[in-house]
Amino acid sequence: MSIRLDRIVTRGGDQGQTSLGDGSRVSKDCARIEAMGTVDELNALLGVLEYHVRMDGNTSSISSDIRQIQSCLFDLGADLCIPDTGRPPALTEKAVFWIEACIERLRVAQPELRSFILPGGSLISAHAHLARTVTRRAERRLISLEPRPAEGIRFLNRLSDYFFVLARHANEDGAQDVLWQPGQWK
Repeated sequence: MSIRLDRIVTRGGDQGQTSLGDGSRVSKDCARIEAMGTVDELNALLGVLEYHVRMDGNTSSISSDIRQIQSCLFDLGADLCIPDTGRPPALTEKAVFWIEACIERLRVAQPELRSFILPGGSLISAHAHLARTVTRRAERRLISLEPRPAEGIRFLNRLSDYFFVLARHANEDGAQDVLWQPGQWK
C-alpha cells in the first residue's frame, strides 16, 4: 500500500465536514467519524501504554503485541473510512484469533478472580484499564454503524478482554490487583 501525505493543512474541514477514503464528504459529527475518532483515540492511548511497557523493561513481547494491535487498529480505520466498497475488510478474523491467543498467553498465569478489581495498581495496569474502557467505547461506536463492521466489533470485543488480562499481568498476574471493597464509603 502506498501512502502519500504531501499536505497536512488543507482547510477542507473548516466548515465542519471531512472526507472519507472514497472522497465523499460527511459531517464531522456523523456516527462513522465518531467511530473513526474513537479508534484513533484508542490507538494514541496505546502509544502511551507501549511507552510505559517498554520503559518497564521486562515485557518486550507485550510491547510487540501493542504495536501489532496498533496496526490492527489502523486496518480497522481503513475499513471504517471506506465503507460499502465490497472489498474484503482489512481487519480479518485472523486478527481476532491472534488476539485470543494473546489473551490466553497472559491469562494462563493468573489465578481465578474472586472479586471485582478496581482499575489501578501499577502504572501499566492503570493505562491498560484506561485502554480497556476506550476500547469498549469504540466498540459501542462501531455497533451504531450500518452496515456493522462485524470483524471490527469482534476484534474490539476481544481487545477489551486483552487489556483486562494485561492489567492483571502488570499487577504481578493479579497478586497486586486492587480489590473492590463494597461499602467502603461508610
